[in-house]
Amino acid sequence: MAIRTILTQGDPALTKRCHTVTRFDGKLADLLDDLKETLAEAGGVGLAAPQVGIIRRAVIVMPDPEKDEMIELINPEILAQEGEEDGLEGCLSIPGMWGYVKRPTWVKVRAQDRDGNWFETEGSGLAARCFCHELEHLEGHTYDEHVDRLYTAEEVDAMMEEEEQEKPKRGRRRKR
Repeated sequence: MAIRTILTQGDPALTKRCHTVTRFDGKLADLLDDLKETLAEAGGVGLAAPQVGIIRRAVIVMPDPEKDEMIELINPEILAQEGEEDGLEGCLSIPGMWGYVKRPTWVKVRAQDRDGNWFETEGSGLAARCFCHELEHLEGHTYDEHVDRLYTAEEVDAMMEEEEQEKPKRGRRRKR
């Protein structure tokens, strides 16, 4: 296993539509292992093959960071989705920046495992957001195409702090 270099915005590999994986062999297994190691090192929740320069339909997602479980998705497709929510997203290929993106609140995905076996998985909240975000990479798109504005880490911290300060105020009742 090896930690690979994560490409950043402006690299042409990030704008290419990925090819279907047809060979389920040691080379694919090595790529998946490298994606896992690279993702763990970077501290993200998802990583797609084109982000390391491999134009193949393969992603790794960590739908629940608390569980530290990574799911491998080869040739994934979204079968169903429900709801909609606006949430803050970042990307390892656009370091230090975040934006608000509308995503489904729940998605169902069909994909193959490293041996070529088909399976289905689903998720809501962060998992749904992660599935959608990573699958977009396979089409040559990044989340920033959906945002009105990108925010720096400092701006996000300030917004979060402001939200925390607003919480107690919302719960208080006015005395009459």
